[in-house]
Amino acid sequence: MPTADALSAPPRAARTAVATCFFVNAVLYASLVPRLPEVKDRLGLSNASLGAALAALPLGALLAALSAAALMRRFGSARVASYGLVGLAAALWAAAVAPSWGLLAGALLVAGALDAVVDVAQNAHGLRVQRRYGRSILNAFHGIWSIGAVTGGLLGSAAAGLELALGVHLGITAVVFAAVALVGARGLLRGPDDADRDDAAAGSGAGATLPGRRSVLLGIGALGVLAACGAFVEDAGSSWSALYLRTELDAGAATAGLGFVALSVAMTVGRLTGDRVVDRYGQRRVARGGGALVAAGIGLALALPTVATALVGFSLAGLGVATLVPAVYAAADALPGLRPGTGLTVINWLLRIGFLVSPLLVGVLADAAGLRAALLTGVAAGLVTLVVGRVLVPTATS
Repeated sequence: MPTADALSAPPRAARTAVATCFFVNAVLYASLVPRLPEVKDRLGLSNASLGAALAALPLGALLAALSAAALMRRFGSARVASYGLVGLAAALWAAAVAPSWGLLAGALLVAGALDAVVDVAQNAHGLRVQRRYGRSILNAFHGIWSIGAVTGGLLGSAAAGLELALGVHLGITAVVFAAVALVGARGLLRGPDDADRDDAAAGSGAGATLPGRRSVLLGIGALGVLAACGAFVEDAGSSWSALYLRTELDAGAATAGLGFVALSVAMTVGRLTGDRVVDRYGQRRVARGGGALVAAGIGLALALPTVATALVGFSLAGLGVATLVPAVYAAADALPGLRPGTGLTVINWLLRIGFLVSPLLVGVLADAAGLRAALLTGVAAGLVTLVVGRVLVPTATS
């Protein structure tokens, strides 16, 4: 077992190693995204066929995500995260060189499954390191993931511009970043994931993340609602902002894409700076304030329909939602009455359901009442966060 002195020392190498996991996780799939048109052309796929193959990603995630807790208890979050990233790199390379639709869908199914397991493991290990620090650091990891996504997209675009063969590009990406993951894994914490849980909780003064009278199921349900709210807000920017700007506000093609950029940049900035804010004001106040900011931002974009107000509104929404998912992860990981990793695993699964349901629901509402009315779901998500955010602890770490 680690000594008391070892537990109290901030593990800087482990913090760097976890950041590396988040970065590599984002780079891998983002490198493939700009080259999906080439995958489609090479296999002669229709839009529907490509969409069906891509749907294997969230399907694989939903099928495998709930296994993460058992895998971490068996092998530890460090091994699951690092070796999972190696498997993810291989699966995405296999998708790039797949000779048929069936093998493409199969590779993406495996990639989705591995991504879900890695996501839980890297967050679990990040929370373990956070407990050792005794202050919030998880938001910055999610900010680094956002930077990794941009980096992967730029690498994929550059490879496409240089006409680098798809298999060569993804092969190099897989080898390089798998190696980075394995080298970085040397800095991850050793021993059982829950070895320092009780000591860290006592040292930080943080007890149960929900009042003792609440049942575990009620706690999971409340945190699941918050996770879904985060998914709805992020989806409003990624799936619908460009369409809203283009069809409702008559923005040009280049301008229409700035809605997603505005939300993403603000969310990244919010995550990179959010730990200090959480340490100062606590998870509960920051999450509830963020919910109010989301409601105000998207409400502004819809109530005053101009390009300028829309971009400001989506920026406010991105800033408001920035720390919500990390806060929910931290609370779920500390829920009393659950085995280590179980709460985090279940919430990650519910979050992915939120990302699956959100575009479907908004699309149906848009067809029935118009996109402007459908995006009121984002306002509702902010208001629900403002109310349900009371379940979070007022302190920074869990």
